Amino acid sequence: MTFFESEIKRIKESNFSNEKQIETVIGIKNFIDNNYDTKLNLDFLSHTRYVSKYHLLRLFKKYYGLTPRQYLIDTRIEKSKLKLSDGMSVTETCYAVGFESVGSFSTLFKSRTGKTPSKYRKEQLSRSKLNS
Repeated sequence: MTFFESEIKRIKESNFSNEKQIETVIGIKNFIDNNYDTKLNLDFLSHTRYVSKYHLLRLFKKYYGLTPRQYLIDTRIEKSKLKLSDGMSVTETCYAVGFESVGSFSTLFKSRTGKTPSKYRKEQLSRSKLNS
C-alpha cells in the first residue's frame, strides 16, 4: 500500500468520508500519474471526473495536502530525476516530462532538489560510472 493510499484509508476511517469523493480524488491522482507528460490543467482534470474545478481543488487538497498542480509538478520532477539519471539531456527531459519551458523546468527543479538539472545529471552519471 502506498503512502497516499494509506493516508486516504486513514482519513476515510476517521471522517467517514463520502466514497464518491475518494473515488474522484484517486481517479484524478491516477490520471496525473499516467498523463504527467501531457498538458494538464484544473479545467481539464475536472472535466475528466465531471466535477467542479473548485470542488476538485478542495477535495484533492483535503486528501493529499497538495493541489493537483503541486502534485503534478512533484510528479514531473520525480520523473525528470529518473530521465536525467539515465543520461537524457536537460532539454529532452524538460519536454519529455511535460514542461513547456526549459527555464521554468530548471527553476522548479532547483527549488525542489537544491541542484540544477545539469548538475544533478552530471552527479548521477558520475555515480553510475563509479558503480560500473
